[in-house]
This record gives sequence, structure tokens and C-alpha cells, in this order.
Amino acid sequence: EPPDTPKNFSCQTQDMKRVTCTWRKEETYLYGRNSPQYTLSKTSSQKMALCEASCPEQCSCSWDIGQQRIWNVTVTVENPLGKKSATDVFDVKHRVYPTAPFQVWEDCRDTEMTLHWNYKNTDIELFCQTEVVQPDGKVELHNSSVADSRRVTVRGLRPHTEYTARVRCAAARHFWRWSEWSQPLTARTKEGTPSGKLDIWREITPVFGGRNVTLFWKQTPSFQANGKIISYEVTWEKIEDGSQPESISFSSVYNSTRIFLDNHSYRISVMAKNNVNFSLPSILIISRATDNSKKLLFCSFIGTEELKEGQVNGTDDGIFLSWEPRSIYDSYIIDWCNFPRLQPCDLQWKRFGPNISSAVISSAAFVPGVRYKFHVYGSVASRASLLEKKIGYLKELPPHLDPIVRKVDLTYNSVTLSWDSYLTNESEPGFVRGYHVYVSPIQGNCNLKGSKKHILSDESELCKYTIENPEEKRYTVKHLMPNTKYKIVVKAFTGGGETPIVNFRYIDTPYNSNMLYFIFLLVIVPTLVAAICHWKMKWVKEWCCPVIPSPNKSKVLSFKEFKMDSEKVLKINDCLPDMLAVDSNADAHKL
Repeated sequence: EPPDTPKNFSCQTQDMKRVTCTWRKEETYLYGRNSPQYTLSKTSSQKMALCEASCPEQCSCSWDIGQQRIWNVTVTVENPLGKKSATDVFDVKHRVYPTAPFQVWEDCRDTEMTLHWNYKNTDIELFCQTEVVQPDGKVELHNSSVADSRRVTVRGLRPHTEYTARVRCAAARHFWRWSEWSQPLTARTKEGTPSGKLDIWREITPVFGGRNVTLFWKQTPSFQANGKIISYEVTWEKIEDGSQPESISFSSVYNSTRIFLDNHSYRISVMAKNNVNFSLPSILIISRATDNSKKLLFCSFIGTEELKEGQVNGTDDGIFLSWEPRSIYDSYIIDWCNFPRLQPCDLQWKRFGPNISSAVISSAAFVPGVRYKFHVYGSVASRASLLEKKIGYLKELPPHLDPIVRKVDLTYNSVTLSWDSYLTNESEPGFVRGYHVYVSPIQGNCNLKGSKKHILSDESELCKYTIENPEEKRYTVKHLMPNTKYKIVVKAFTGGGETPIVNFRYIDTPYNSNMLYFIFLLVIVPTLVAAICHWKMKWVKEWCCPVIPSPNKSKVLSFKEFKMDSEKVLKINDCLPDMLAVDSNADAHKL
């Protein structure tokens, strides 16, 4: 192909002594002696080249400018198929491209940093720009003045924080383009006084003669150490009599301590210290021990508590809690143990504003099947009061054990099961919500009235009864068949379900006594009567069916004088009746 007009053709200088022109190399698909030839010359005399072009990837050509400031140059590209050219007219003072600054160093304080640098173009008036990268990756740009172009002061920095900075410069009067960036410099500001306050909390354990108070503290997002924390200072003093305060210092590796306080009210403060100064004190008021707290001590010894524990539920994000808000408090605190089965339990706490009455408590330490206890406190003027207690699981799991059936009462059509109260202690993996009673005959399927079908993994069928009262300890299964063998089991269930059915209890229902009595009346009694009748047949026959005399066999009718249709006829004249009675005239006439 013939050559195209050179693209991106421009010229510039770094030191006002030598100019370099550059342009983009084009592909003509001709090689060897037919490859394109580039010539850079003055436009007024193109026969005389100013320099020899070099084109590894991008073409460039440099020459000394001497005292000349205005230039009109042309680059020509030529191959056997054609020739094209491009022209650039420029003032050298308007094409200054400085070299990158070097020897960058810093002068740091706690909240500001002054950066210094050098550059080679000492006879060119420059202004420079500094790029400062924050720890979070945010970039800030700061420009230096022309009068003071070798340094810039960056303010508003955080103490004891590492920053990365680099510098570039450009001509002050006729801006052409920025120089390359200097090598990056990493610098750390000096330490400053800690800002903000520590977040502190306490755990109070009543003992005889006073209280053991375990203090905890942690750094919040609003607290800035502004250096390396070297110690924590804990101070406590009585509020009533203004006695001399006591204090103790701890290494920075500690975040808790235990102190003993008597029954008076105390003011406790905790401060963090770095190499510069202390932070502002965080205040906590421990109220005077009242009769209620002494009663609480007594209750703790006998195993009772004044506040009932409400149950809370787990979600995908944590454990959801809600509480009744009170207008007198300026904040709420919830504390809990990350590892309730261990000692120490890793007490945690979280603060909420006065307008919040619910929260989702989340922790990487929460695991399914572990019961967590939460205490909700209301705080006003650094005094905290316990408001509510909550218990809950991130996720409930099935119970570890089944109820122990202690008594089985059988009838021909029912069975009554009695079991011990289920132990709902802290080690249980869920709240017991109730019980399931499963029944099935050994042979055949179960279709008892009032039950639901339950299919096991082996596809066998059971009758299922649900008891939704966890306090229930007795249940009667009705509508059983007499003289039948059944398998039966009682399972406790939680919000996480129940364990698989493994072991059954087997029972045999007795015969129906009412049916036996009915059979006795229907079969045995008639059979007995028949036997007796057979034994006394003659007597029974004579008593039940006496022999009726036949007139034909009577001696009275032994005469042979007269017969009518084979029947003997007795003439009335032959008898002397005691009395003759006639019923009616018609009968008499007929007779």
C-alpha cells in the first residue's frame, strides 16, 4: 500500500536545548529496500534532513535547536507506491515537557506532611502537582505554587498513618503536558493524641461484702488511636465521700480486668495511652448496692431469678432481638457470650440509640445448636439497668435424647403413656416445643382415628399424634384393636425437628372382657340349658307338654252301636251330665 499521512505528529523539548518529534508508525506491507523511508526537515528546505528517524514501535527524531525558538518542520514518508507528509509549527517555549522530579523526601508531623523534590530544568519556570494516596485507596491531588515549586504541604492527614505520594511537573507559563511521575514515596505521619473514647462495659457479680466488677474495653470505629497504644489506665473512686481514687495500668495486650468494689456507688474511667498522650476518659457509673441487688445475690445462691427469660429466634443473618423501649434511657446495651460453654466466655456487647427497639445480633462465633443468653440494659447518664433477658439459638437442632416412658397402662382398645419431665437445660440444642407419639401394629398399616400418617425411610407407615404442650407428661392413644401387638415410641421435637426413630417399645392389647361376657351369654348359657333339658327330658316333657287324652281311646266311647265317618258318636241319652249349658239359640238350633 502507499504510505498514509503520519499520525500524531508533534514536537517537544525537555531542556530547551534539544527537540524531539514523534509520530505513529504505519504499516504498508512493503519490506526491505521497499519499506517506507522517513525524513524530518525544515519545511522551507526539505532536502536537508534535521535528524535520522528511528521507528522501533513509534517513530521519533531529535536535533539540537541552538538559539532558534520558532520552528516549522515537516516529516515525509515515502515508498515506491507514494509519498505523504505532515507539518508542525511550534514555539519551543510552548512545547516544554519537563523531566520527572527526583530526590523526593518528606518532613512529617502528626496531621500534615511537607514533600520536597528536585528537578533538572532549573532555568524553566515550573509548577508541580502531588498525588497523595490515602490508606483506603482514595487519591488526592495538591498543586504547588510557581514561587515555591520544589515543595508542597499536605494538611488534614491522620496521625500515625502511612501515605504514598509522587510528584509531576509542567511549564508554568505555557502548559504543554505533565512530566512523568516521580518514583513513589511512602511516608508515615507522626503519632498524635488519641481521639474519641473507648467503648467500655462491665459484668457485676454480687459477693458477700460487695461486688466483683469485671471491666471490658474495646476500640470502636469512632476511636482513633493516632499511634501505637502502649497501655490502658483504669481508675475508680467512690461518688459519695469523694475519697482518693485508685488506678491501675495495663499493657495494651489486655482488654479486661476485675476489681472488687464494696456496696457504695463508684465512678469508673478507662483511658488509652500512646506515646503522646491519653485519650478522653470513658465513664461508667456503678450504682450503690440496694436491697434488690442483695436479694438478687440471695436468689443466685438458691437458683432463682427475678426476670424471666424470653425466647428469641435465629435468622439467616443472626439472632433477632426486640425489647420494650423506655423514654428515660439515652441508649441501650445488649451483651452476650460468644462461647457460653467456656470460661471465660468471651463477653461481647453492642450499643444502640434511644430510638431503636430491635436488632439482629450476629457473630462469626455463633453456631447452630448452642443456646445463647442476651441481657438488654437501658443506660442513662452512664448508669445501666438490666431490663430484659433473652435466650435463643442461631439455628435449633433436634433433641439429644428421647423422653423416658416410665409407665404404660393398657386396655383392650387404648394405651396410656407416662414419661418424665424433659430436662430443658442449657446444653439442649433447641427449645422443646412438644412431643410426637408414633403407633403402628406389627402387621398391617395404621389407620387410627385422630392420627396422621407418617412414612419412615423404609416406607413403613406409622400413626402420628402431636402434643404441642412441652409440659405435658401423659398421653392416651385410643381406638386400638384388642389382642393385637403394637410398636410405640415417644419423641420430643424442637424448632429443629426430631431425631430419627430407631427404638420402639412393643405392647400387646388384652382381650375384650365385654365380648367374652357376651359370648358367654349367647353360647354357654343356652348350651347349659340344653344339657339340663336333655338330662330331664321326661320331666320336662310332662311339665311342658302334658298328654292330651284322645276321645277315641276313652272307655266311654267303647260302644259300637253307631259311627259317623269313622268317629264314634256318643248319644246324649247314654250320659247323665251334671249340667247342660247352651251358648245361644243359634247354636242350640244347629246342634
